[in-house]
Amino acid sequence: MSLHRLSTPGADPGSPDGAASAGGGLRILLLSHAFNGLTQRLFVELRAAGHQVSVELDISDAVTEEAVALADPDVVIAPFLKRRIPEVVWSTRLCLVVHPGPPGDRGPSALDWAVLQGRSDWGVTVLQAVADYDAGPVWAWQPLRLREAATKASLYRHEVVPAAVAATLTALRRVVRGSQSPAAAPPMPPALPGMGWQPLVTADQRRIDWASHDSATVLRRVRSADGAPGAGALLWGEPCKLFDAHAASATVCRRAMPAAPGTVLARRGPALLVRTTDGAVWIGHVRRAPDADGTPALKLAASLAFAEPAALLPEWPAPPWRPTVRDSDEWDELHYSELGPTRGRVGWLEFNFHNGAMGERQCQRLVEALRLAAKRDTQVLVLAGGTDFFSNGIHLHEIEAAARREGDSAADASMRNIEAIDDVALALLQLTDRLTVAALRGNAGAGGCFLALAADRVWAHEGVLLNPHYTNMGNLYGSEYWTYLLPRRVGVDAARALMQGRLPMGAAQAAACGLIDDCFGADATAFELELVMRALALAAAPDGATQVAAKRQRRAADEAARPLAAYRADELGRMRRNFYGFDASYHVARHHFVHRKPHAWTPRHLATHRR
Repeated sequence: MSLHRLSTPGADPGSPDGAASAGGGLRILLLSHAFNGLTQRLFVELRAAGHQVSVELDISDAVTEEAVALADPDVVIAPFLKRRIPEVVWSTRLCLVVHPGPPGDRGPSALDWAVLQGRSDWGVTVLQAVADYDAGPVWAWQPLRLREAATKASLYRHEVVPAAVAATLTALRRVVRGSQSPAAAPPMPPALPGMGWQPLVTADQRRIDWASHDSATVLRRVRSADGAPGAGALLWGEPCKLFDAHAASATVCRRAMPAAPGTVLARRGPALLVRTTDGAVWIGHVRRAPDADGTPALKLAASLAFAEPAALLPEWPAPPWRPTVRDSDEWDELHYSELGPTRGRVGWLEFNFHNGAMGERQCQRLVEALRLAAKRDTQVLVLAGGTDFFSNGIHLHEIEAAARREGDSAADASMRNIEAIDDVALALLQLTDRLTVAALRGNAGAGGCFLALAADRVWAHEGVLLNPHYTNMGNLYGSEYWTYLLPRRVGVDAARALMQGRLPMGAAQAAACGLIDDCFGADATAFELELVMRALALAAAPDGATQVAAKRQRRAADEAARPLAAYRADELGRMRRNFYGFDASYHVARHHFVHRKPHAWTPRHLATHRR
């Protein structure tokens, strides 16, 4: 991705004069608490820019010192840390820290405070590591605008990550090998009002008081804590942490008005409706208090976490197809709509599943929505996924919860979930009377990536990351008909390499190798504008009927050569061994992922300096 596509007017453009990049790629060590979205994006972008990149997870000072000695990097980049870089490292090596705040902002809760304070002007700063947190010289910065009504996690993915990439590339153009000073002094950044040291946001500063807080306050506090650590509140008198909050429509608020603030009134999909002082909000996910023995609770859909009391509530459903203005502001995970003229019509199916996780319930709802869409007179169906993720496959938190339920198990829940998501892929593959498009507005991983491949076209924007493999989750074999879908796109050898490589891939790289069909738009906003035009053009194409006929013939020929049922049976047979076999790697990896257990070592496919 070119830097100018990421830049914001007024951003510091940098100066390449005398910089190391003029003489070839740098040796870069990414030092990060986890291989999170920003770290993955930098890994992809820096390698594409010609740099030699290796990764070390921040486990201990001794391990970091050893990694630096092995990698011998020109620069250490820290995109996501929870501890200080050891002095022996930053005092002898150039270490650049990516801070998710503008110049002058300091502290561990930069984006949290920005959401709580309702800021719109913000930025990302790349600064040199010194003894104090966020106090070193600024090497580069990138301004950005924060969207209203967005969660901290969503702002991080859509605004902070691309700005961080742009600022990091600018900083690297100033690197001089062997020096801890920039090739040229960066321009002095303008100061935003109110910047300075801001402490960690406390639990009290995010706590919800139903008796005194209006809907705007509740939403702002929950959004500032999403996806961690959550906003404290009481539901049914029990303390818990709230996530995934959504505004209730005017219609729903009117129905809620007779109740007292704090009353849990209804359920819809994963969410519970809670009365506020001036209306109501939908709470999608919660984490209950620890069990009596101290076992930490899981973050789950609110209607599942509080399954018993929620079952007694009335259900206030929202139909997937909400065509009227009155119903258009109704929140739900699923929304089907249509655009375009007769004989050139596009069906548009969004599924905003929290964090892209698709449990049994979500999969069943998506199959039902696909059946609804199949009955409509459209020429193209766009699967728009969610705004933050297209899909990340099976729901590991719900599977972990099944291990705690009497009469259930994680293995059984895993098998049910993989069967359910296979049903979604099958419904899409069998939709042969129109063209289908998987539109990746957000990242896709594991089963969610292969679910997208079940569409006729897969389109994404430049900021999308794909993880087309399963092995990072305890050597899972994978399903979703990947043994049929992947080789027909990239070939057998490339499919094997992708599955074994275990690395993230940028959308441009995915398009170049044939994994997806096209990559366009610098970000989700630009992508969606062009996506609509392309989908309408595809629906109105003069040869549309010919394309659909050819699709139907290919599917029939493939089915005759080897039925989809055979691919599914083979894949599920391998998955059954993952779930029920003697090798517990999947169950260990899932448990560590769900409970955010710290890493004991850096996987060797990332830490190339340790091979």
